[in-house]
Amino acid sequence: MMPIIECVPNISEGRDRAKIDAIAAVVETVEGVRLLDVDPGKATNRTVITFVGEPGPVCEAAFRLVKKAQELIDMATHHGEHPRFGATDVCPLVPISGITLEELVPYAHQLGERIGRELGIPVYAYEAAAREPKRRNLANNRAGEYEGLEQKLADPGWKPDFGPSAWSDGVRRSGATAVGARKVLIAYNINLNTTSTRRANAVAFDLRESGRTKREGGTLTGKVVKDEHGNPVHIPGKLKAVKGIGWYIEEYGIAQVSLNLNDIDVTPVHVAFDEACNSAAARGMRVTGSELVGLIPLQALLDAADFHLRRQRRSLGIPEEEKVRIAVKSLGLDDLAPFDPGKKIIEYRLKDPSGTVLADMTLARFTEETSRETPTPGGGSVAAIVGAMGAALGQMVANLSANKRGWDERWEEFSAWAVKAERFRTRLLQLVDEDTRAYGRIMQALQMPKHGEQEKAARKAALHEATKGAILVPLETLRVCVASMEVAQAMAQIGMPGSVSDAGVGVMCARTGALAAYLNVRTNFKGFEDAAFQQTVMEEADALKARAEAMEQEVLGATLAKL
Repeated sequence: MMPIIECVPNISEGRDRAKIDAIAAVVETVEGVRLLDVDPGKATNRTVITFVGEPGPVCEAAFRLVKKAQELIDMATHHGEHPRFGATDVCPLVPISGITLEELVPYAHQLGERIGRELGIPVYAYEAAAREPKRRNLANNRAGEYEGLEQKLADPGWKPDFGPSAWSDGVRRSGATAVGARKVLIAYNINLNTTSTRRANAVAFDLRESGRTKREGGTLTGKVVKDEHGNPVHIPGKLKAVKGIGWYIEEYGIAQVSLNLNDIDVTPVHVAFDEACNSAAARGMRVTGSELVGLIPLQALLDAADFHLRRQRRSLGIPEEEKVRIAVKSLGLDDLAPFDPGKKIIEYRLKDPSGTVLADMTLARFTEETSRETPTPGGGSVAAIVGAMGAALGQMVANLSANKRGWDERWEEFSAWAVKAERFRTRLLQLVDEDTRAYGRIMQALQMPKHGEQEKAARKAALHEATKGAILVPLETLRVCVASMEVAQAMAQIGMPGSVSDAGVGVMCARTGALAAYLNVRTNFKGFEDAAFQQTVMEEADALKARAEAMEQEVLGATLAKL
């Protein structure tokens, strides 16, 4: 798997759109790097920029961005609500796929060293890239902010990891930069129905892991309580791996609790939102919604949807698009501005907009595409579509049963079946396009040169592998279709009686998809020379075909008996 990482630099400019655009534009001067998001904030005077690609190109793009920010931003004149100490305040690298956090650390160190050496900017390595424990926490590195940077640089204990440690005209202009490697961080603001920064801070202190300083009388203004060594006593907050402060946002006319969720496996977005609601209510306030700064992983929103569906005792086996809508409404992500999933969800931004996806076509468009005098989409793609329809019908009956009046205590039972069906449905939709791509690889192999002996051998090997892939795709379709029949079979037996015919149709669709895939497995073996592979595959395919036919007869008989 190709390693993909994300870089999320925060620059100290959120008001001058020309500067912001000029800084962001350098990202796309690096081949293979994709700019995903530019999210400016006027009150914070800060912009979060997000881009992705392979580690080497991303680090090159990050360097160019830091250099451009150094040219255009003068920290000596910068003011904003958000803590900051540099033109490019932070520049974290984040693993997305095919690379671990530990493997990313050397890239962060190389980037930091280059920024320090070539641009003369003091660099502090933080989070997983930190070279000593006290520097893991970004807040420690940034303590004192830009205004305290000259004094910080003079402290031997805070000598930068890379770059100059002396105050100069160049450093006065650029400030410092924190370069790190970390997990996906969610910058998440929760909206309150108050204009009071003090009250927003009170909620933030309730939530953030570091909590608050203990004061006499339990008030916010009482005398600080100290331990036997004279150190302030701290009351920890409710949420692990969370940082937070409160602030007033003039452009919205409200106060917000601004949170950094440093590990959403530890504290998910929906848990932070829920606890903020509880804390605000206890202090006489109300949460009106929330705001994402930058992008969010899809799974975080799906988890939020599942959380709220469980509370409602509703089935979790519903389509992804519907879950995203539920998450957006439950978290109030559209409170301040419309929430566009296509722009805010990382996985959606990574989709190739240039590629035609058969599974995303309308039914009319798909049938038109199939009817053309071209070999694809063909029987393999249609087999997967028909199978997906069968899985969807079983899923429908499971969801109807989960929501049936009088069956409330059985919602989890039917939800589990619907979740299975959703997994089968989405996998079959993927196979619609995989089948077409498999045929395309055969065509590519056939077009390879075949003049010399080496070219002929290379072409033969490529064609063998492409044909093997074209066999395995419909075999997978056959497997999933047969597996999906179990849902419709169960729904025909235990689902709501009024939908038994739908379950029966689901079984027949799945059986049709299975047999159609079986035909494609067989036809793709024509001219294939690996007899052992063919025997292994056909033994499995024959067994699956027999099972599909037997299950159809069994369910059809039981269904007809109930009608």
